[in-house]
Amino acid sequence: MHQITPLDHTHYDEMLAAGQEVRPSYQHFASWLNQATPDWLRNKQAEADTLFRRVGITFAVYGDESGAERLIPFDTIPRIISAAEWKTLEAGCIQRVTALNRFLHDIYHEQDILKAGIIPAEQILTNAGYQLAMQGIDLPRQVYAHIAGVDIIRHSDGGFYVLEDNLRTPSGVSYMLENRKMMMRLFPELFASHDITPVEHYPNMLLDTLRSVSPPEVDNPTVVVLTPGQYNSAYFEHAFLASQMGVELVEGQDLFVKNGHVYMRTTSGPQRVDVIYRRLDDAYLDPLAFNAGSMLGVPGLMSVYREGRVSVCNAVGTGVADDKSIYPYVPDMIRFYLGEEPILHNVPTWQLRKAEDLAYVLDHLPELVVKEVHGAGGYGMLVGPAATTEEIAAYRLRILEDPANFIAQPTLSLSTCPTFVEAGIAPRHIDLRPFVLSGKKVQLVAGGLTRVALREGSLVVNSSQGGGTKDTWILKEDITC
Repeated sequence: MHQITPLDHTHYDEMLAAGQEVRPSYQHFASWLNQATPDWLRNKQAEADTLFRRVGITFAVYGDESGAERLIPFDTIPRIISAAEWKTLEAGCIQRVTALNRFLHDIYHEQDILKAGIIPAEQILTNAGYQLAMQGIDLPRQVYAHIAGVDIIRHSDGGFYVLEDNLRTPSGVSYMLENRKMMMRLFPELFASHDITPVEHYPNMLLDTLRSVSPPEVDNPTVVVLTPGQYNSAYFEHAFLASQMGVELVEGQDLFVKNGHVYMRTTSGPQRVDVIYRRLDDAYLDPLAFNAGSMLGVPGLMSVYREGRVSVCNAVGTGVADDKSIYPYVPDMIRFYLGEEPILHNVPTWQLRKAEDLAYVLDHLPELVVKEVHGAGGYGMLVGPAATTEEIAAYRLRILEDPANFIAQPTLSLSTCPTFVEAGIAPRHIDLRPFVLSGKKVQLVAGGLTRVALREGSLVVNSSQGGGTKDTWILKEDITC
């Protein structure tokens, strides 16, 4: 296990090195920022908020009784990554997702990694994300996670670490694209003075990826985006991506199965569908195979899928690989399937299903971050240093009820980036989610979604928990002093 230096009261500042010296990648931007007045920046921030609301770039929060759509806060100060750093991040993400796809194919076929004893078989075969219906199905190019979001943080030691893998229905790429458009509109002069790698070709890359995994006998595949509907928290993104790719956005009721194929209802009659980019969970995809009460899916879809007459992206059953209890084994997957050492390291993780790990975590709860293995969106977690004595005591009881449902990690010192807040420009903690596409080849656009914890001192960057987003700039060439 790669060790992280112990957390202290320092953190890595993306813009400023020791002694407040501006890092090379930020030099041009810092000169520009020093000339900008607070009132001018505040007006630009207000302009961005107005434009985002006009376009409808919002999201819903489950459990919010008002049901109101929220505007994701957008910060006008970008996160800048050097060309050399991006080269490492890109190679590490490609390596990681390649290994995860090999793992998924293996556990639904020969199960070599289980036979080798590298991962306990019961931890996979009894996992809620493992789908028995996927055993033995041969998928085009043996790809399961066609779209993956890898959450990465930079710790106080300056190194990049993977916090988690998102392989089911990763979201946020629409904000990456819209953030870039907004920055180019608000600050065109910055793009004239910086050589920034573009991201706007992502929808074309996504469409090419989806088409490349169509059933083998199809020459000109029809692709659709399957959404649960307008009340889903990420509905804006579903509609946005369908529009950008030039494909139909459909709900389950728009599709039907007939004569061993999936068809879409259109005004000119049924049209065969070859690739479904689904944005709903496995349980709701097919009421005949999974949740019988689902009104969101397509009855009979799994029978067509098993016969190889339609492709579903991401594949059914990918959830087992982004389960937080499986995350600690990804470095071993890389060694087992690729014969390589991991380029990007994991965060040290305690699995509370293990008695020794459980005992340690219970003794150190005030120092640790504890998460549910199936948790998402920042919900259901304990951040020990920020929790009250009562909250820690209550969480301890939750752990003891079902230890296997939790993992724990050290409280990391996420890097900070200058952020425009009410008091002016101040450091706020950030992470990064690059989006990896796997089809004919494994690739990603040079960028990703930078999420920022807007509350001072907060380490929770999720939009559902009050986090915001930034544009992410990858420089084409490194700047030397």
